[in-house]
Amino acid sequence: MALMQNLSERDICTKLILPALKKAGWDVQTQVREEVSFTDGRIYVKGDKTTRGKRKRADFILYYKPNIPVAIIEAKKNTLSLNAGIQQGIEYANILDLPLAYSSNGSGFYEHDKTLSSGSIERELSLDDFPSPEELWQRYKKYKGIESPEEEKVVTQDYYVDATGRSPRYYQQIAINRTVEAIAKGQDRILLVMATGTGKTYTAFQIIYRLWKSGTKKRILFLADRNALIDQTRRGDFRHFKDKMTVVKKKKIDKSYEIYLALYQGLTNYDEDKDAYKEFSPDFFDLIVIDEAHRGSAREDSAWREILEYFSSATHIGLTATPKETEEVSNIEYFGEPIYTYSLKQGIEDGFLAPYKVIRVGLDIDLNGWRPPKGFKDKFGNPVEDRIYNRTDFEKLLVIEERRKQVAKKVTEFLKAHDRFDKTIVFCTDIEHAGGLRTALANENADLMAQNSKYVMQITGDNEEGKRELDNFTNPEEIYPVIATTSKLMTTGIDAQTCKLIVLDSNIKSMTEFKQIIGRGTRINEEYGKTYFTIMDFRNVTDLFADPDFDGEPVKVKEVGEDDPVGFPEEEEEETPIIDEEGDEIIFDVPDIPDAGEVTDSGSLYKKTYVNGVDVTVLHERVQFLDEEGKLITGSLKDYTKRKVKEEFASLDEFLNHWKSAEKKQAVIEELEANGIIYENFKEEVGKEMDIFDMILHCAYDMPPLTRKERAERVKKRNYFAKYGEQARAVLETLLEKYADDGIENIESLSVLKVQPFDKFGSPLEIISLFGGKENYLHAIAELEEALYEAA
Repeated sequence: MALMQNLSERDICTKLILPALKKAGWDVQTQVREEVSFTDGRIYVKGDKTTRGKRKRADFILYYKPNIPVAIIEAKKNTLSLNAGIQQGIEYANILDLPLAYSSNGSGFYEHDKTLSSGSIERELSLDDFPSPEELWQRYKKYKGIESPEEEKVVTQDYYVDATGRSPRYYQQIAINRTVEAIAKGQDRILLVMATGTGKTYTAFQIIYRLWKSGTKKRILFLADRNALIDQTRRGDFRHFKDKMTVVKKKKIDKSYEIYLALYQGLTNYDEDKDAYKEFSPDFFDLIVIDEAHRGSAREDSAWREILEYFSSATHIGLTATPKETEEVSNIEYFGEPIYTYSLKQGIEDGFLAPYKVIRVGLDIDLNGWRPPKGFKDKFGNPVEDRIYNRTDFEKLLVIEERRKQVAKKVTEFLKAHDRFDKTIVFCTDIEHAGGLRTALANENADLMAQNSKYVMQITGDNEEGKRELDNFTNPEEIYPVIATTSKLMTTGIDAQTCKLIVLDSNIKSMTEFKQIIGRGTRINEEYGKTYFTIMDFRNVTDLFADPDFDGEPVKVKEVGEDDPVGFPEEEEEETPIIDEEGDEIIFDVPDIPDAGEVTDSGSLYKKTYVNGVDVTVLHERVQFLDEEGKLITGSLKDYTKRKVKEEFASLDEFLNHWKSAEKKQAVIEELEANGIIYENFKEEVGKEMDIFDMILHCAYDMPPLTRKERAERVKKRNYFAKYGEQARAVLETLLEKYADDGIENIESLSVLKVQPFDKFGSPLEIISLFGGKENYLHAIAELEEALYEAA
């Protein structure tokens, strides 16, 4: 076929690729999707505002059945080569877990086939030779190792589709398909690792539904350890099971259902002769899904393990955001290597999870330690032991009231500067600390507490009033409570969609606990303005972000040979709450046991020491942002900018040429943002009055900067506007003033003509007509920009 001339990418898709697919037997209504955006576009934080980056978009994705994709096609205009899009196609195919990628410029197809282990993995095809759906399905089965008709029956079972037409995101689809395929092939222990906020429950529902519908699994148990998790699951995605589903309560067993939701505490009596789960026969369930699998099933001596071992003939699927791997506890040892991992970093990069910025607050007594003056007494008149107390002692051994007040003050200052009704979780050392900080925050926010006493609430295991408000705190439609102080109760299983501030005032050393806490803020809810969150860290806990384990693959550390050396980094394990059969935390009315060496001579338990009258000040406060690789910028933003710009533009001339040749400067600004260089985030450090052009010159190339006003004045002095008529000249002068106030990006868009003070010149159409039309107006803007940056 002779190539038509000058066809756009869209023309190639419509006029050449689609007809070729139809001819090959593809149903364009059910098997072909065009222009598929499979990510949402990363969110970039600009000061207190956010913007989204570009979505990853495939020109075509081909499906054997809905939600079972088999191939991707990338189209290019016909002035490019046939294989011009193959590398992008391969990249997207790898992301989407597909074996086949194609590139086309309309003259044919260029194929990359991962199912071939030898011979030619790539080849050219004519437009008439594109493979049929059945041919690509056979290759897909080979790639996935699907061999028997029985396996094929399971993996082709349809997904559940509700009235809204909701479909899984690409990573959920991969997790679901890989799990179903593994079970179809006989794998009976499976681990899925998915970051908090990425929809583990929905993923589990689709897995269970497909296995149940296909008849592969007939009776299923969903096991959790918190009432909140069971309730969210029952009311949420699992509601579609309707009368086939039951929740096991008060150890009452009814064997007439097919889908069971249960707390593990609701199946055990801690008495092996009376354990409720033993009312079921060992082979009653053929599938068990363990939610938050890091909490209980990882430990060999846990009550969870007794249940799982009793139902050992069933297939077990573990779900977690944080697989636990220590010397004594291993998810991987039990379940095997994760069948799929979708990390926090990936979620943020794809735009499905909220990015974060970190405010690190250093209090003087935390950084330098505090030693009581000679003869210093506590609040009750008892002498305070003379030694240096440091951050690890505060709130655990020693309570300094002024420190609590300072923490409450900084949290309140932040909320006043942003929005005092931003949902906030304050993580404390223990329950007593949570109660004390609730009081300090209530006093700092006395005006709002007077309006509603639930503005600040303690939500801990021993506080019934607070626990009753947990659903209201997580409900986006409920205003109160706004600030929740907690210790362990809210670290996991709490779906706080609109939480915008997480405060860390606890010495957290466990990576598992840290990840779970950060997960409370990662959900996005754009309807309620939640697109990012802030972490306020008083304890340097966010140092854990720099640990390679933070977003790395889980490492199996438990299996070692008899003579192998075993060394593990010291890590303070999180205190797993003791949960009753209703899923609530049990609190014992005894003081904490001190660390070794802190027991008195008589063997009595220590008590906290309370002091006041201590001067506590903030020594430093630093804001950190995520760079384009998902790492916190730990040096100065100026140094970071210099490094990133020089990676992109080796010389000043190279940057100036790129800036000058850009049709719109906004395009260059967006390029810089994609590399993590965001003007709003570092103008405080470098200079509010400069635009991004001068900030780059100054930071990266050590050039003396000009302010926007200085650049605008230079243009005015050169009488640049003389050649225009009076009205057009007035418009340009106003645009110049707009530049001086707000920057270059605000004068390039035609929408600027809709706002004050441009309305005094008429409508945007009338203003453009002053220049003789749109083309002339845009030319005038380009000349204005050239004049602004001529001095460089």
